[in-house]
Amino acid sequence: MPDPLGRACIFPLEGKGKYVTVVDVCIVRPETNDINSKYLLYVINSPQTRTEVDKYKSGSTRKRISRTNFARIEFPLPPLAEQQRIVDKIEELFSDLDHSVAALETARAQLDIYRQAVLKHAFEGKLTELWRQQHQPPPAADLLAHIQTERKQQFDSKSKYQDPTLPDTNELAELPTGWIWVSLDQLTSLITSGSRGWAKYYSDHGAIFIRAQDIKTDALNLDTVAHVDLPNRIEGSRTRVAKDDLLVTITGANVTKTALVKQQLDEAYVNQHVALIRPVCGELSPYLYFWIISPAQGRRQLEKHAYGMGKPGLNLTNLRELVIALPSLAEQRAIVDEIEARLSVVDKLAETIDTALQQAEALRQSILKQAFAGKLVPQNADDEPAEVLLERIRDNKM
Repeated sequence: MPDPLGRACIFPLEGKGKYVTVVDVCIVRPETNDINSKYLLYVINSPQTRTEVDKYKSGSTRKRISRTNFARIEFPLPPLAEQQRIVDKIEELFSDLDHSVAALETARAQLDIYRQAVLKHAFEGKLTELWRQQHQPPPAADLLAHIQTERKQQFDSKSKYQDPTLPDTNELAELPTGWIWVSLDQLTSLITSGSRGWAKYYSDHGAIFIRAQDIKTDALNLDTVAHVDLPNRIEGSRTRVAKDDLLVTITGANVTKTALVKQQLDEAYVNQHVALIRPVCGELSPYLYFWIISPAQGRRQLEKHAYGMGKPGLNLTNLRELVIALPSLAEQRAIVDEIEARLSVVDKLAETIDTALQQAEALRQSILKQAFAGKLVPQNADDEPAEVLLERIRDNKM
């Protein structure tokens, strides 16, 4: 059975249709009307039963519990009338809880909408409109000219200099005064991807090996980092990661997910599913990062390529041709400050909501625990004794 073991539901379909289960699913069917199916559902999903399931599970890579062992698990069986009272109380409390969870999830969705709006307005120049009036920044064309000079100086002397890809500005929106449209290629000295065939170098020590799953949240997460033990002479130094690099997932389920390398890492490389983008100037990186992850700007462009046909994926040309609205460097800093100030508030609110959702799930489990410890509803002396109920069930099985 899949993890977590012991989850139960009531089969919802009726009629003459025939249905089968896969081997990982166990059918539990009461043979008597003296057991309330919903009571059985909730008791199986309770923390008490989950603890018993854990005692019987086995297997190294994939945990399982046999039907024989599952049938050995004992659970409390009150009189039928009390079973119904327990079910009614659980569903009353769960209904209140579900309404609270729905409100939290709605608030969470609104935060996501606000986050997208912040990014969209930032790159339309709306967040820094007053700033421009107060500071009169130089035109971005001056910045681009400086970048082009630096780009030539940084280009690998072993190969012929490649002029950057120019942006396709057809049907693009009008920009604030002083801004210009550029391609990502014009702003970078390197756009590449990881070397293939490095799986044979996997090790529990050595250089950090950054994979697509390490940037799936639009941030670099090395909590479960992989390592490669590389031979002394190996092609691939071009994919060594440096501070201010941008990393973009180019294949798989996490395609377009992006991370900014905010600090210098020990020796680290990217695999073939991750592109490494190195801006000519590290000061460009925060602005470019937010542009790429913005759903209305960079991400929308990349997703058009990634989900065009077949398996999701990007090539390096897609990245080089990414069109970017470029303001002056000073305004880029102001834009990044405005974005970070607003998104930090969003992140704190999201964290509060996530904590509340976790507490709601804990409360759900607490309700079940109380229910099957006999503490959720009062007992009724007029109920048929459970011993009589058990005796009747035994008689029906004979």
